[in-house]
Amino acid sequence: MPYAPEYLHLVIPGVQFEAILYARNSFDASASGNSVSEQLTVGRTTCHQYKWPIQREFKDIDTSASRHGRKARDDFEALIAFLVEEPPPLGTRRIVVAFQAARYYRDLEAYVRLRSACLNSNTLLCYNKQVYDLSRRDDRKTTAQHAVDAEDEAEGIRDGNLRSAASQAQLGLPHGKLLFGYDRAYKTVNGRKRCIGQAENPVQGPYVLKSLQRVDQGHSITALVAWLRSHPEAARENRPPWDHKAAREMLINRAYLGERVYKGESIPAQWAPIKGLETPEGRALFNRVTAKLTAPERVSHRGAEVAHLLTYLALCGECGDHAVLQCGPPRPNGTSSLRCKVRDDTSLVEDLADAVVEEAVIAWFGDKTKARSALVPSDDKIADMATSAQRLINAYEEQLTEARRQAVEYDDLSGKFKLSAVTLASLEAALQPKLEAARRKLQGFTGVSPLLLKMLDAADPEAIWNGRPAGDIQPEVPGLTIEQKREVIKQVVTVRLYKAVPGRRKRDPNRIRLSFVGEPGFRAGRLRVPASGAAPAAGTG
Repeated sequence: MPYAPEYLHLVIPGVQFEAILYARNSFDASASGNSVSEQLTVGRTTCHQYKWPIQREFKDIDTSASRHGRKARDDFEALIAFLVEEPPPLGTRRIVVAFQAARYYRDLEAYVRLRSACLNSNTLLCYNKQVYDLSRRDDRKTTAQHAVDAEDEAEGIRDGNLRSAASQAQLGLPHGKLLFGYDRAYKTVNGRKRCIGQAENPVQGPYVLKSLQRVDQGHSITALVAWLRSHPEAARENRPPWDHKAAREMLINRAYLGERVYKGESIPAQWAPIKGLETPEGRALFNRVTAKLTAPERVSHRGAEVAHLLTYLALCGECGDHAVLQCGPPRPNGTSSLRCKVRDDTSLVEDLADAVVEEAVIAWFGDKTKARSALVPSDDKIADMATSAQRLINAYEEQLTEARRQAVEYDDLSGKFKLSAVTLASLEAALQPKLEAARRKLQGFTGVSPLLLKMLDAADPEAIWNGRPAGDIQPEVPGLTIEQKREVIKQVVTVRLYKAVPGRRKRDPNRIRLSFVGEPGFRAGRLRVPASGAAPAAGTG
């Protein structure tokens, strides 16, 4: 059982207690940190009431503590490092104080790390005005259950957010960060801001149209960036200055046409296009610029195309999930290695890493039960609808396969092919749109991309991944492009590379650890590097 703070000096006599405060919120509606300030105020009051001197305060503002968080919790990492590396004075025992368990962690891995730090430093844990001694079995069990509850609550919140995002998309409402050129209207519900619409910013909006016109007239994006930076009123609020990537993203963003793009589908939005783009001439201008910027021939220098399977996808297990691996220049023997971009403390031959990951991904999709349960919602009604849609897709594909087979079979008696090219073209023109519509319908039921569904439903996932030559009655199956393979890897597995174990060969494939979706350690993307440029502590995950 936990200790009541007022009796702590009786239960643990003969020591001086000192406090360390921690506060965190995952969404700061006003960008003022008020929720964190309120948590710290409650903590200070508690410490003052029980005469615990406060030694340090740590706080993470607008930062998620769940496994889905993409922003490093700098002060949580600093708290753990402080507990481990800076012992208290002799005769002093520390207490880490927070408002509730969910402020510390919404992820069991974070709980285990904090528990280990408290155990090794003989530190007490306090939240909800109860003090826990993690060296005691019952307190470890109780705090572990609280951590499970906090993680489950976070998963419930995320599910609700996903449903909300899908609902907002269908209604054509904006989502995500405020788009340059627009202002938004919000209302606050249960402490969270909800966007209720957006309209063109009268100062910024014209710069969007002028930017499109300048590129359409032949100006380069580099020249456009210089022009935008030369106009203070075109500055992006609360974001870095304009660069090549940001300018290009603006120029091809269909939101400026009054469209809401969700999972590849364009939905009429509830906001108006930027003035000048609502006309046929304006849309033609936008489409010309988009075609110009996305045309394959724009790649005029070596290396712009995707050339490596795992670069910037795989993570360094030694540095943490903010550190990606990148491929270095080829060696004299022609081989390349994946290396940690942050500290260059891990590396492995690229071909070996690629082979291990590709083989594991194919095997994972081969276990249909496991893969489907991880990717497809378990709701019975959704499963039934998805099954029905998949049967229709299979029927369309079988009909097309049979027609293509007959189109290449020659009948000696009639002196003709069993199916004429004209008939085949007519059949394909009729069935292909229906097939694509059925695939979009299936994706809508499951929330899974067609690319993953293709791997998931394939009898032989390796044939989809690597391709298959044409057979007697089977058409050729082209393999996935490297971009498609990277997209699959990004959505289903987190790859981490660790240092070689002494006594083992450096090419040991066991240095690669894979966490598939639904498993502990899976992360939808790497952690963000803090704005200060300082890397989070090692072991972030």
